[in-house]
Amino acid sequence: MLVDILGFTIILPLLPFYAENLGATPWVVGWLLSSYGLCQLVAGPVLGQISDRVGRRPVLLVSQIGTFVGFLILAFSKSLVPVFISRVIDGLTAGNISVAQAYISDVTEQKNRAKAFGLIGIAFGFGFLVGPALAGFLAHFGHQCPIFAAAGLSLTSALATYILLPASQIHASDSPSQKWEWKIYFRFFKDAALGPLLGQFFSFVFAFVLFFSGFALFAERRFIHHEIPFGTKEVSSIFAYVGLLGIIIQGALIGRLVKRWGEAWLVKIGFLCMGIGFLYLGGSFTVPHLLAAVTIGFVGMSVLRPSLTSLITQKIGRAQQGTVLGLTQSLMSISQVVAPLVSGVLIQHQSLTLWTWIGALSSGSGLLFLRFDSSRGNLSKVL
Repeated sequence: MLVDILGFTIILPLLPFYAENLGATPWVVGWLLSSYGLCQLVAGPVLGQISDRVGRRPVLLVSQIGTFVGFLILAFSKSLVPVFISRVIDGLTAGNISVAQAYISDVTEQKNRAKAFGLIGIAFGFGFLVGPALAGFLAHFGHQCPIFAAAGLSLTSALATYILLPASQIHASDSPSQKWEWKIYFRFFKDAALGPLLGQFFSFVFAFVLFFSGFALFAERRFIHHEIPFGTKEVSSIFAYVGLLGIIIQGALIGRLVKRWGEAWLVKIGFLCMGIGFLYLGGSFTVPHLLAAVTIGFVGMSVLRPSLTSLITQKIGRAQQGTVLGLTQSLMSISQVVAPLVSGVLIQHQSLTLWTWIGALSSGSGLLFLRFDSSRGNLSKVL
């Protein structure tokens, strides 16, 4: 996962500027990012179900090889058409994170699961610390260099999976006759315990994707550093700082925080911090205020991901964890379809503050799905 995320985070701060150099407007950049999410939306649940049926390892291999091929096409792109093709290929095979989460669920006990999912958070944090910094450095030698580095990392990841990763136990589906029917997923949303958690997860990932899909172009238009607008180097530095926060919180603190407060309270605190961070960002025009806003927001994001994922996996049996985590990947993909388009149209029309308000609204909506019943110490349904 660490190697996969390094490849992803090398591309993340570079892609909007790479597309702009090929003639893309913010609106077109939004469509470029959305094409990846749309393909992931179609493929995510299917990959999760296949992993339940044939095992996690083969699906991980296919996902990693698809990412490698997509990066190669991106590196050799001379126009926007192959750039779109590269994102489509990567999106159709993008099961890395959800299948890896299912693998972790297979091999961990419930009491240790939040801490185990924190390990993915550490991988994200380290990836965001090193990947963007590497992108900023390699971009001095041309935009293709970081992309080739990401492709090499993806190939390394596939080789590591093939050589080092043991096969996990295969779990038979509880409803084989409905395995490939999309309507099976609606029952998860109707579940009194699981449905609100999925609603919260969508609120989180929409705000998360909104930030990362729009921040580069937002910062280019809002902030000045050494008398020049923000570019790949400056955006990479912010993402690296975000990665450092993730390492500290999800690596050193998440286990202690869960023991002291519990996942449910951490979810509430996380959404509150995210909302405040977005609102603060909307009123920021200097780099110190930008750093303060990002700090508040990403403290929230860092506690939310492992806490929410842990709560979701606690509500389902092991035989369906690949399917449900594939569904969470679909919620991420829906966000990756819609949020970049929202970012693109708002930034193209210079509605920069409104962009941050939408992020704050999405964060606040996460608090509407559940309330914490302190007398019972569990979650109760509101919607």
